[in-house]
Amino acid sequence: MIDCGTNSIRLLVADVEQGADSPDRAMADVVRRMEIARLGEGVDRTGELAEGALARTFGVIEDYADQCRELGVERVRVVATSATRDAANRQVFLEGVRERMGVLPEVLSGDEEARLSFLGAAAGFGQGLAEPILVVDIGGGSTELVLGAAGEVLAEYSMDVGSVRMKERHLASDPPSDEEILAAREDVERSLDAANAVVALSRARTIVGVAGTITSVTAEALGLAAYDSAAIHGSVLPLAAHLHACDWFLTNPLEERRALGHMHPLRADVIGAGALVWSQVLDRVVREARREGVELETVVTSERDILDGAALALA
Repeated sequence: MIDCGTNSIRLLVADVEQGADSPDRAMADVVRRMEIARLGEGVDRTGELAEGALARTFGVIEDYADQCRELGVERVRVVATSATRDAANRQVFLEGVRERMGVLPEVLSGDEEARLSFLGAAAGFGQGLAEPILVVDIGGGSTELVLGAAGEVLAEYSMDVGSVRMKERHLASDPPSDEEILAAREDVERSLDAANAVVALSRARTIVGVAGTITSVTAEALGLAAYDSAAIHGSVLPLAAHLHACDWFLTNPLEERRALGHMHPLRADVIGAGALVWSQVLDRVVREARREGVELETVVTSERDILDGAALALA
């Protein structure tokens, strides 16, 4: 299973247990990898996938294809998300991946991306979370908001805001100016207005965050010296801890962000923009829930997301 996102390209090779009695026991990881190729570099401005971005992505895909052959992978699925959806020259990417992997990537709609994110996250929820659950998946080009209960999606919405897109659109300075931050927040808030009309954020009783921006914010909130998936997955932290970490990422310079032991060096330049999106989503969901007399005080982080959801759907 390969997920071609706007910022990262990820691989999951798993053994599938036929007839397993629950999704979380249906798969056992063999290999899980992530490389940052920034496929969506410049897409928000140009509407096309850049030559350099395609070259970086194809290099990662060739590496993944070699590993799949070495492991004797029997079934392959490749999905592509926001950057590919938006690119006028997406066919160059699709054919390039087919040449290297032997399968044509599926370009997911925003709704399909949201549903697979929920499916992947739901497999790792466990018991005891108050429902409905709002799953938030912040990618490089888009952010998916999915409300669900009892393992079923109730409503979903995909916003065209993400870490790469917002960095390129608004946050030119390092660290960004107050004016840039304000413009970015207003942009996200407009998208949340549209999302709220579909998803009804006030219904959320648990917030679950997935994908690289949120797991990086969680690593900082936990004070990790190095990235630790086991510590991050399933963590339940005060909402204030996430907001504090978001503020740190947004207001400190690239050099300091890159020096963090848990930070992927190629994510450091866009993590501030992703953190801004996350903090704005958290603030809005809390405000909407408060209108219903509900106080949301914690955030759950899951390492399982669209990659796992797409693999489970294939299995």
